[in-house]
Amino acid sequence: MGVALATGTPLAAQEAPAPAPEAQAVTASPELRQRAEALAAAITGNIPYDRYFAPSFRAAIPEAAFRQVRDQLTGGLGKPTRLEALVVRTPHVADFRLGFERGTAVGQIVVDPAAPHLVTGLRITGSEPREASEASIQAVVEAIRALPGATGFALARLEDGGPVPLAAHDPAMPLAIGSTFKLVILAELVRATRAGKRGWDDMVTLDGNPLPGGGYTGKPAGTRVSLRELATQMISVSDNSATDILLRALGRDKVEAMLPVIGIHDARGRNVPFLGTLEAFKLKGVEGGALGRQWEAADVAGRRALLDGAVAQAPVSAIPPSLFQDGKPIRIATVEWFASADDLLRVMDWLRRNTEGPAGAEARAVLSKNPGIAPAHAARWGWVGYKGGSEPGVINMTLLMRAKSGGWVAMAGSWNNPQAAIDEARFVGLINKAAALAAP
Repeated sequence: MGVALATGTPLAAQEAPAPAPEAQAVTASPELRQRAEALAAAITGNIPYDRYFAPSFRAAIPEAAFRQVRDQLTGGLGKPTRLEALVVRTPHVADFRLGFERGTAVGQIVVDPAAPHLVTGLRITGSEPREASEASIQAVVEAIRALPGATGFALARLEDGGPVPLAAHDPAMPLAIGSTFKLVILAELVRATRAGKRGWDDMVTLDGNPLPGGGYTGKPAGTRVSLRELATQMISVSDNSATDILLRALGRDKVEAMLPVIGIHDARGRNVPFLGTLEAFKLKGVEGGALGRQWEAADVAGRRALLDGAVAQAPVSAIPPSLFQDGKPIRIATVEWFASADDLLRVMDWLRRNTEGPAGAEARAVLSKNPGIAPAHAARWGWVGYKGGSEPGVINMTLLMRAKSGGWVAMAGSWNNPQAAIDEARFVGLINKAAALAAP
């Protein structure tokens, strides 16, 4: 559960060299300019894959994977049209802006200095629909409102008395938020460390219990890992195995107790019991969703019994490998984590207030490791914290941003569509534009 295209698509088969010193005049090589100008044709497939990308790139990014990212981009932005800008970093590396029918994409291209000068690295770092290219915040809000399904958005200035609204659309409506739920677990860790009950260097010993996919799934029982590392992986790369380990270590009951403390107004109790990721996958996938149907019919006590019984006993192998692969939303109104945009602003405000000073440095480092928005937009701010989440039919992006002048702003946007997969590239572009426009 993670947001595609939020900070870059997986089209990077080679790290870019460091930028040249600013004092040095850098000119694009003819090969770099030629490849950059042909990028639109390469994306549409008018240039054969093996005649544009180097073998090292093709080995890391098979053509089928490239097509998936391409289809996601073109689904939201239309066909690529032309190279609109090229900023040279070295003779063979440049940042670019590529025009599409309905928007633009920015990224970086790396060309092999050796003949035949094929592309060894390509990274898309952000995309933006043209409807927002010259928009005000309100125009972005209206574009979000027009998306099919249910949407919510809130932007607020954070002051001593709480969030002060700047722009909003259905900000009080609870929606599924995907992996953004991990902010609640982070909040409990912040509370526990502030209270002296936990330390960032405290170690957790893996017990061999089943885990969802992630960096700790194959680790043997007895492996020790710090709370800091688990939190960093949970927030920065949305590692599901780290999340479930941390949820167990901190305690489900304590995480649930944090919901009202940090400002999540859950009148219908849909976040209790508070699910781990593997539990959610089992409820959605085992036996065609049979466990999910039991979950929907049960009260809180019955749901707890279900988690402790049939869900815990179901093997990981019972989750179909094809789960989520067809792009169809699965029980996003019942087996999920829920919050309104206003809820998420309150969560970020709580994290802001409870990480002030040197004692909060660890938590802020965790929260800001992945800024969630394109580097050019993040650079407009003095500091950016982020968590997002997605699955078929669900996307959320939630940001905490400090202006270079010192003021704080929070922003959250969600889009749910139980009928179809959502256009992640379009939504990410809108949130990126809002973050850029909100900067002082």
